[in-house]
Formats: sequence, structure tokens, C-alpha cells
Amino acid sequence: MAESTEIPPETVHRWACDGEAVLIDVREANELESARLADAVHVPMSTFDVARIPTESGKKIVFVCAVGMRSEQVRQYVLAQGILSDAYNLSGGLNAWVEAGLPLETGPLSAPE
Repeated sequence: MAESTEIPPETVHRWACDGEAVLIDVREANELESARLADAVHVPMSTFDVARIPTESGKKIVFVCAVGMRSEQVRQYVLAQGILSDAYNLSGGLNAWVEAGLPLETGPLSAPE
């Protein structure tokens, strides 16, 4: 497992832009209209479905929520269950992403989740 699992927003953004990571947003559907990350896979914590996690992608898996607490719980769960051998958490969540001035999408979803 990685020595550091809390990854700062700037690093996660670089990983995503370089195609090195898959972002998994565990927030609920009603939270997505206010702000969301482009190309993140939406797997809400309340109805978490491990089948939606691309375990064979060969990419880093980074879990995301609003402040980093729910995503850390999900990260710990998938590791404890042996679903992933390594996973990361966006440090400070989407709030930290916004504070860092990184790009995001807002408004109505273009396609159903």
C-alpha cells in the first residue's frame, strides 16, 4: 500500500490530466449539481457498488467527497475487503480542490447518473 494515501488536489489534478488516475466521487447525486469533477465516476456512498470501481484499469484510484471523510471511509473499506490493494483519498475533498482554484463542472447534469 502507498505510504501516503492523502493526496493534495494539485497532485490528483495532474494525475487525472495525465490519465494516471480514475476519480471516484462518493457524494450523493444531489451534491453533484453544485460542483463535480469532470470524468469522475459517480458511486454514491449510500448505495456503494464495488462493481463500478475499475479495479483492472491499471490506474491509481482516488476517492473524492466534499471534505475527505466519506471518501476516506470508502477507501478504507475497499482496502479492508481486498477489492483494491492500493487506493488514495483527495485530501480535503472537493472543498480543497475549489480552494486550490482547480477546474470543476457545475449546474445540471448533462446525462442521468
